[in-house]
Amino acid sequence: MKNFHPTGTCPIRDILSRLGDKWSMLVLVTLNANGTMRFSDIHKTIADISQRMLTVTLRSLETDGLVSRKIYPEVPPRVEYDLTETGKSLIPHLENLVEWALTYTPDIIENRETVHV
Repeated sequence: MKNFHPTGTCPIRDILSRLGDKWSMLVLVTLNANGTMRFSDIHKTIADISQRMLTVTLRSLETDGLVSRKIYPEVPPRVEYDLTETGKSLIPHLENLVEWALTYTPDIIENRETVHV
């Protein structure tokens, strides 16, 4: 029997809880599609995310080593975000998940409408 560490730190739960939030995957996919981006450009691209939530999400992704932040000593300061090598290594897996979701969304929606709990 496979143990998923119910009494300790489970790497599966830890990582998936971080990536499975509402915004992290979208920020990663956005940076992958557009390359290096400024905060305001990310915010424009993901129009329905608040500035505060984008800040929190970028900080979390930076803490995990998936996104890098570079500050330029200008007035006003310019800050750019990009995927790290670790972040880039995650992209094929996210793309597979997106492809799966696009393929099976109609089935899932149909099941939600027909299955009554």
